[in-house]
Amino acid sequence: MAATVQTVISGDRKGGRWPVRVSRLVQSEAVSGNDRIMVESMFRPLGWSPLGLSKSLAVVVIMAALITGGCATRPDPREDPEAYAEYVEINDPLEPFNRAVFEFNRAFDTMLLKPLAIFYRDILPPPLTRGINNTLNNLRSPVIFFNDLLQGRPDRAGTTLARFMINSTLGVGGVHDAATNLGWERHEADFGQTLAVWGLGEGPFLMLPILGPSNPRDAVGLGVDSAVLDPLGFINIAVSDPDTAIKVFNYARTGTYAVDRRSQVIDALDDLERTSLDFYAALRSAVRQSRRSFIEEGRQAPVSPTPLAP
Repeated sequence: MAATVQTVISGDRKGGRWPVRVSRLVQSEAVSGNDRIMVESMFRPLGWSPLGLSKSLAVVVIMAALITGGCATRPDPREDPEAYAEYVEINDPLEPFNRAVFEFNRAFDTMLLKPLAIFYRDILPPPLTRGINNTLNNLRSPVIFFNDLLQGRPDRAGTTLARFMINSTLGVGGVHDAATNLGWERHEADFGQTLAVWGLGEGPFLMLPILGPSNPRDAVGLGVDSAVLDPLGFINIAVSDPDTAIKVFNYARTGTYAVDRRSQVIDALDDLERTSLDFYAALRSAVRQSRRSFIEEGRQAPVSPTPLAP
């Protein structure tokens, strides 16, 4: 279900809005229906990492943020009600800390992730990268399936299960997306979305090291998806020997997933950085809009008849 992101365009304040071209970027790249490529992919390459890093990093960052004094100055609502209203709307009380993490992530991206993504996109043959992408999507199916069930959507869970079975067999282990060709459309779901469907608010903005833009709700969601709902991730954590095949496979899967997702948003994020007055603020706004649209997609997803229904 395609979603449209409405961006408010007003002024050019450093902590606030961004140009019209960025609005188009969010609409065209951040939300694109069933196989959405979210702007947050830039700094969230390990979003469902089977290594269990997401959970531990989320805890470390939240605790560090609470310990450090890096909090944005809270305006006095009596002295400057307009500034206070903007402060509440932005909801980024840890902005100095988050910006420091953001710069670290940009350095990591510039030195390692983006060059690998460019090589992956421009040098490797498209049939190979398409097969890798399909395989990664297929391996993510259990996470989507369990979240579909937790959201009370057996219809979507059935679609996810059917896709997994079809692509794992007819699709040769997921290399080919045979299910889409047969009418079984792909959708996304994660535990952050599930918590939102259950009514939990997102909380303040957080920038996680390497994992990227997030919030307390989605940080917890990353940990649950990685360590509990992903069978390979669960096994990976349970196995203590670092040289076992499952751990080696999961290391390779995580790295490949990061490069694959980053390769899909190279141009979009370059454009976002080029057209924004404040890249951090622009990315924060874009990610929030994309994420909130994704949450609404989970709440309002229509029940579709299966392709085999009479």
